[in-house]
Amino acid sequence: MMRELFLSSVVFAGAGTGGVLRHLANRFIPMALPVSFPLSTFIVNVLGCFAMGVLASWFAFRGEASSQTLRLLLTTGVLGGFTTFSAFSLDAALLWERGGIAEAALYVSGSVVLSLIGVFGGLVLMRTILQ
Repeated sequence: MMRELFLSSVVFAGAGTGGVLRHLANRFIPMALPVSFPLSTFIVNVLGCFAMGVLASWFAFRGEASSQTLRLLLTTGVLGGFTTFSAFSLDAALLWERGGIAEAALYVSGSVVLSLIGVFGGLVLMRTILQ
């Protein structure tokens, strides 16, 4: 129980760090590159996915040198707070690499479509309630 509490606090600390990094990106990227495209989210997602690929490979090939604590801090914590798109992309890539091409396609398309439906559903619900 104490170990789980400790690991949860590691994830919490990492997620806070990732969230702050995301906030800083959202504040400063539009000032540096003022465009109508959601460039901050785009850059955060691409950088987060690249970092997830680097870390996943490092842990897979040098995992014996890395602790579970470090993995949770950096992947679930920091990258999870920075962008959940990195975890989504890693899950899709792992499905694909394991031969689950149909599952990967279903996961990607289902996640995108149902997530958009969820956002629009939430918007419609709250606009209906609050108007």
